[in-house]
Amino acid sequence: MSKEQKLITAQTLAKALDLSVETIWKYTREKRIPYIDLGNKQYRYIADEVIRSLTGSTVQEKEAEYEPDPNKKSTYQDYLELPEEPGYRYEILEGVLVKDPSPNVIHQRVSRRLQRILEDYFWVTDSQGEIFNAPLDVTFQDITVVQPDIFYISGKQKEIVKDVRIDGPPTLIVEVLSPSSQRKDRLQKMRIYQKTQVQHYWIISPEEKTMECFSLQEGLYALVASGMDEDVVEHPVFSGLSIALKDLW
Repeated sequence: MSKEQKLITAQTLAKALDLSVETIWKYTREKRIPYIDLGNKQYRYIADEVIRSLTGSTVQEKEAEYEPDPNKKSTYQDYLELPEEPGYRYEILEGVLVKDPSPNVIHQRVSRRLQRILEDYFWVTDSQGEIFNAPLDVTFQDITVVQPDIFYISGKQKEIVKDVRIDGPPTLIVEVLSPSSQRKDRLQKMRIYQKTQVQHYWIISPEEKTMECFSLQEGLYALVASGMDEDVVEHPVFSGLSIALKDLW
């Protein structure tokens, strides 16, 4: 295989084409672009072939780059002093205050169903571990406060569980995408979780019916499992964990 024919992931393809990953998943599902199924619905692409298939397409997206404002650094104390505002929730990402609408119904439904699956799994494999869900603060140093949709604290991490927050990186964080949070979850949060050594990060899109599982490998996130629609996702690290995506939607 030549250099130009190197197989790449949906994430790499999306970045190269200035498209969202959701768009790549959608085009894959609709068979609008060529892809290679490596088994267990692990899709890979050849960039040149995809570009040729999209020639003439009017689709053009550009994901905004995330750059923290160096002139204003909000802290955890600032966060605690924020007034409550019904219908919204706040997070601080590397000193930048972010305000988002509360999740919608499908978001909460998918999150609840996945949480039940993970609770059943970890109850057997790590009875001292705990599964939490939003809203519960997870802090990294003093300038990042997030509220992951679901996260798992292993039984060996009890020291990071405080009275009112989790202070340190959980073993697993799951973010369920909302229309308003896609870029934040894929750009800002992914970079923060990688930097703070969250070992496993999963992204779930109820709208596109996709699931992506990333794991730290030599300090960087690598896609280790994924699926769409009614696929069954089996994680290579969490032995015996099998997630039938149709049960989430």
